[in-house]
Amino acid sequence: MKIKTVLLTALVCAFSSVGSGQSRTIPPNIVVKNLYAAHKAGVSPFFQTKNRARLNKYFTRSLANLIWKDAVESKGEVGAIEFDPLYGSQDPQITNFKIMDTGWGGDSKFGAADEAVVQVTFKDSGKERMISYQFKQGPDKTWKIYDIHYRDDTDQFVLEVEDAAQIARRRRRHEAVRAVCTIADN
Repeated sequence: MKIKTVLLTALVCAFSSVGSGQSRTIPPNIVVKNLYAAHKAGVSPFFQTKNRARLNKYFTRSLANLIWKDAVESKGEVGAIEFDPLYGSQDPQITNFKIMDTGWGGDSKFGAADEAVVQVTFKDSGKERMISYQFKQGPDKTWKIYDIHYRDDTDQFVLEVEDAAQIARRRRRHEAVRAVCTIADN
């Protein structure tokens, strides 16, 4: 009888730990909600150099590396990210704020099965705005932001922070074009 009780207890524990592991996967729209809540509480991952884990919580390693590098290299001054990344504005005056449901991947609209999109809409100083957070699901099944797209009623742009390799490639291409132009002028 004791053996049956021990086996039953072991099975219950095993199945409950599997279930709790699955329930810890936070859906992308809740990741975005938590990101805005952290920002509002004064513990935003942006523009700080004290806690790298804040970035790792929300962003893929490559995007977190670029944001961290910008914060460290700017030394408290304005860096490459010269606006509030959560609103795409320098002095946000936000109304009608809404986090939309997650758009899941697996089709042509939202990308591969391990990708998702969460859109945030609001008015900033009366102007309609939308931000799209692009997510990728990691091997550990966590959802992380890998790109951010900003749109308003007149413009669209993407948050891009170049790393040193990208800058070097761009400079080499520019220098090659300049060399060709110089040769052509002679």
